[in-house]
Amino acid sequence: MHPAPSVIIFTTFSGLGFGLLLFLGLGLPPVTGWVAFFLYAIAYACAVGGLLASTFHLGHPERALKAFTQWRTSWLSREAWLSVAALLVMGIYAFAAVFLDTRLTPVGILGAALSLATVSSTSMIYAQLKTVPRWHHWLTPAHMLGLSLAGGALLAGQMTVAAALLAVAAAVQVAHWQVGDSALARSGTNLASATGLGAPGRVRAFEPPHTGTNYLLREFVHVVGRRHSRKLRLIALTFGYGLPVVLLVIPAAPHLLGALAILSHLAGILASRWLFFAEAEHVVGLYYGKRAA
Repeated sequence: MHPAPSVIIFTTFSGLGFGLLLFLGLGLPPVTGWVAFFLYAIAYACAVGGLLASTFHLGHPERALKAFTQWRTSWLSREAWLSVAALLVMGIYAFAAVFLDTRLTPVGILGAALSLATVSSTSMIYAQLKTVPRWHHWLTPAHMLGLSLAGGALLAGQMTVAAALLAVAAAVQVAHWQVGDSALARSGTNLASATGLGAPGRVRAFEPPHTGTNYLLREFVHVVGRRHSRKLRLIALTFGYGLPVVLLVIPAAPHLLGALAILSHLAGILASRWLFFAEAEHVVGLYYGKRAA
């Protein structure tokens, strides 16, 4: 699929923001006053900024509010409601921590649960898509939840927890790549099933459906060369997971090294998220002769 900047920013920063809100809601770290204000400002900037970025991928951003009406059937709609609930509940918790110098533990726990549910709903937007076999399995929610928890722990200054979660998230990342690489072939989808013409016999494309491009080709067909894919995967693993873990276990200058670990993690995860979309093999590509299952 086409890796639009808006959805890359959305999935990267909203996951970090809600991950940080989760840890703050659990009292990790147990901050109040101006320190709490600084951390909540980062969390809300990431979470709200990411959600707003997602609207730029809509053909009509002004209609984004309609997403709230389909909560019975749409994971996108459920994500919208859960994100608003999480931000409101954590807003109450943050107000008490910043201005009243107190932590409302039950409210924080509820906000943490809603933050986790928000990230889970975001992951299900992609995991539910049967038309993208690379995403349609349980490793997609595990991948997004693992990144949110690891990034949240990193931003919250929970160095030991962050190092452990980053190691687990790296393993899930590699598993997601390995399973995804053969997902289209395992799905059994081919040109015959994509066109519905399999019954008469073997189906092959005589000519492209048309000579120009269209919406489907722009949005759902993007081919990444194997060489470039390997390079970007190495960059994602090195900067997103490996280097941050190394920086976190060095005992000297924890604040400076922690900041460098955050920047490194962010750079690596942006590369990982670009691959997440660029390598997604939508089955519509079979119809246009852009894929070979």
